Amino acid sequence: RFVNGYGPTEGTVGAIMAVLNPDDPQPVLGRPLPNYQVYLLNPQLQPVPVGVAGEIHIAGVGLARGYLNRPELTAEKFIPNPFSAREGNRLYKTGDLGRYLPDGRIEFLGRIDHQVKIRGFRIELGEVEAAMRQHTAVQDVLVLAPEDESGTRLVAYVVGEAEDLVDLRPFLNQSLPNYMVPAAFVVLEQFPQTPNGKIDRKALPAPGEQVTT
Repeated sequence: RFVNGYGPTEGTVGAIMAVLNPDDPQPVLGRPLPNYQVYLLNPQLQPVPVGVAGEIHIAGVGLARGYLNRPELTAEKFIPNPFSAREGNRLYKTGDLGRYLPDGRIEFLGRIDHQVKIRGFRIELGEVEAAMRQHTAVQDVLVLAPEDESGTRLVAYVVGEAEDLVDLRPFLNQSLPNYMVPAAFVVLEQFPQTPNGKIDRKALPAPGEQVTT
């Protein structure tokens, strides 16, 4: 069994957990542990429906009191809990994005600061990546929003076999609005990596002859 645990330091490291299944979308965070409450909220602190991205907020007995000697940051990140009648109850704004799966578990979509704006539309790069991972031929994916002389556009770097990905754009058109479908796809055998094993974004090739449509 593979167990995935999620939680920031401010939530005592463990707040959400899942026993993963082989056919699960990746990455699944799971459900809150006992004595924790987790809310997916929009910028107006309203709960989002199933399938819609929202910022992950954590409440419960495991929440930290705040940041030592940093009252301004504490006030920014530890906010009053509008869903609790108990005085002083707070929510921690994680800065992480997630969405509810139909079975009630939470799927991780990335960081909220990975949001970009293209042609007036706000786009969560993690949401685009999550949609692409639903294609059976996509082994891994990274979506970026580089800017050049023509403006900002979405570029998807996809690990997989090019011949198996020829229908990727039509596949995405079924679940994403047009402005969220990448303008270019670069198919790679594997991502270039830094010495510590992370994706070397500076070494990614620019869209060109390798672009598949």
